[in-house]
Amino acid sequence: MQVLQGVDELRARIRHWRQLGQNVALVPTMGNLHPGHLRLVEQAKARAERCVVSIFVNPLQFGPQEDFDSYPRTLEDDRLKLADQGADVLFVPSVKEVYPRSLAAMTRIEVPGLSTILCGAARPGHFAGVATVVTKLFNMVQPDMAVFGEKDWQQLLVIRRLTADLNLPITIVGVSTHREADGLAMSSRNAYLSDAERCKAPLLYASLKDSVQRLLNGDPDYPGIEMTALVGLREAGFRPDYFLIRRATDLTEPQPGDTDLIVIAAAWLGKTRLIDNYPVALEQLAVAPANPSLSTTR
Repeated sequence: MQVLQGVDELRARIRHWRQLGQNVALVPTMGNLHPGHLRLVEQAKARAERCVVSIFVNPLQFGPQEDFDSYPRTLEDDRLKLADQGADVLFVPSVKEVYPRSLAAMTRIEVPGLSTILCGAARPGHFAGVATVVTKLFNMVQPDMAVFGEKDWQQLLVIRRLTADLNLPITIVGVSTHREADGLAMSSRNAYLSDAERCKAPLLYASLKDSVQRLLNGDPDYPGIEMTALVGLREAGFRPDYFLIRRATDLTEPQPGDTDLIVIAAAWLGKTRLIDNYPVALEQLAVAPANPSLSTTR
């Protein structure tokens, strides 16, 4: 596995693959890799002849009071894991390589609507940072496909939208969330949890599962389902940003007859912000949900 830092050398390597008629998959990450990331690499390798993994802790998607400086950076360990997984190239650009001018002066990509709800409302500017860096990585690597985890469902939708709107010839592949044995969605930020918080953290996924079961049982009281989960999480010591039932395709409020839904949540546990979701496909609903927009913001 090659480790490359510059765009020119990366493109030279990819140009060589293209001359051999090989296709390329990209797995963008911020490093501190866990088995969920490695599953993305596995899926990329199953779909393409060559796999590029990027590690870049993107300052543009962190707010002023967020954890950019303390975000775990474990490059050598990540390199060993990716080599074992069979990645072809690890691309580790510097901030200067990605953003040659000051962040304030850089061109940005905005995805209206999707970027300002849910996590976008709790983290203003976050998805502009995500959309910008992903678009730049797409232009640097020029992959045939890119692979993302479904744990951050909103991010996946933002990336699918920008890819379609900008007519980028890239297939976006979503991979189901990889979980610990107790159900907690794997995340680099789980390392921030104390031992006591780690024992409590799986309750977020349990709340999602309970809500989905009520939906599958035909319960049309969406606000009631949301409120039950919110109360339970607060009583357990979480500080929810939101817990909502939404359309899976665009995260808007469900309408009569919608069956492709997702229960999606974000909640703080101590200093750690956890996100998770649970897609659900329902039979045709005879009764429209009443006011399914109940939520809470921090």
